[in-house]
Amino acid sequence: MVAVAGDNTRWPEAANGAEGCRSIAVYTGSVDSIEQYYGAASDNRPVWGTPNPPPGRTRLSELDYRLTIWHNRFMNSADRFINELFRIVNGALRLDIDKVRNYTAFLADKLEKDGDTASAQRLRRMLEESDHQLRPAGTAFARALPVDNDSGFPLIERVNLKTLTEPPVVLTQDQWDTVNEFLSIAKSYAQADVQDASSLSLLMYGPPGTGKSRLARHVAKELGLDLYVARLDGLISSFLGSTSKNIRALFDFAAKSPCVLFLDEFDAIAKLRGDSQELGELKRVVNSFIQNLDTLGTQSIIIAATNHHELLDSAIWRRFGYRLALDFPAPEMRRKMWEQFSRDLQFSERELDLLVDLSEGFSGSDINEVCVRLQRRRITKQQLPELKDAFQVLQNMAIGEGEERRFLSVLRGKDQHFIATALRERNAKLYSNAALADVFGVSKATAFRRSKGVKANG
Repeated sequence: MVAVAGDNTRWPEAANGAEGCRSIAVYTGSVDSIEQYYGAASDNRPVWGTPNPPPGRTRLSELDYRLTIWHNRFMNSADRFINELFRIVNGALRLDIDKVRNYTAFLADKLEKDGDTASAQRLRRMLEESDHQLRPAGTAFARALPVDNDSGFPLIERVNLKTLTEPPVVLTQDQWDTVNEFLSIAKSYAQADVQDASSLSLLMYGPPGTGKSRLARHVAKELGLDLYVARLDGLISSFLGSTSKNIRALFDFAAKSPCVLFLDEFDAIAKLRGDSQELGELKRVVNSFIQNLDTLGTQSIIIAATNHHELLDSAIWRRFGYRLALDFPAPEMRRKMWEQFSRDLQFSERELDLLVDLSEGFSGSDINEVCVRLQRRRITKQQLPELKDAFQVLQNMAIGEGEERRFLSVLRGKDQHFIATALRERNAKLYSNAALADVFGVSKATAFRRSKGVKANG
């Protein structure tokens, strides 16, 4: 135990973490040792000028009580950092200095956020002191990003999550259950005593615009980790064997750094090995990827995303313990998205009902983009957009990829009579004359005439 000097009139109940470690031992002053304190406490005599104990509690029980408080607080604090400690020890045992340094710096940041600035500064001083000592040949000082040796292009890029602002993720309850389980395991993964466990990995698949990249950013934010996105344009090389080397460099970096590694457009490097149209080199790339994923270890977090899950090799599927299907949102999901994304636009409940129906076949990304465009209109025109403005933007966004699934695409280029008739046939109760008036930005009488096929001057 360590003797510390300090206030000798009260027990430091507020002590926490490493500060509590330094406060628990023996106080200097009127009591020279813990045995002397126990002696005074057993006689129920005042110690350090403190008042007499409450009725029914002796000095000895008071000490035990305070020791218990401190112990519980210290253990709760220590549990929050046990993952980092395990990773630092793992790196030290493997003589992996980069991993030790990266996770030590990460632990210092977490300690500082937790309020233990003294321990954080001490760890940083230790890192600074080690910079001047001898290091094994070939080890890098900084957390340098891996690059392709032939082209010099970076293999990954770091996403600056601190400056990133975006709407919240909208998922179904079943999808949230999978994500939350993944997050809970990731936060305590180093403590899980699981036999034959592999790296913690999540595979997301679904059409473009369904929120895969945004969800990867959400996971990294929740875990407090940096997000690194693999750049497939730099990863895949035209030189024989270089792609496999790049994959190895990518996984080496992920193993040494506290981060979430995000493999977007994953099917580009994980296609079926039996695809007769693929070259032998790409088949070897899949083998290389599988081997690196198997040897990555249990402390790394990998997220992959693909728009074409049917192209993935069956062995790839088996390497991902968590899988999440993301599809175009159903009406109840579109409702949540409109409520979240258009909060500042102040649409009424009836207008939201219309927008939910008009956006059938749109992805979450499409709906968000519609709201962004309406926000720009609000800023430039200095007034809130109306339903007719949203309808115009939706009609424009319905053009292009995925037209066949969007209801509005069949209304493109049609006159208001055709549109009004189609909307009334779709849902006469929802698309009343009052609703059509708001959609077209005209009076109810005019909307009625449009639905009957009467011309503007008729």
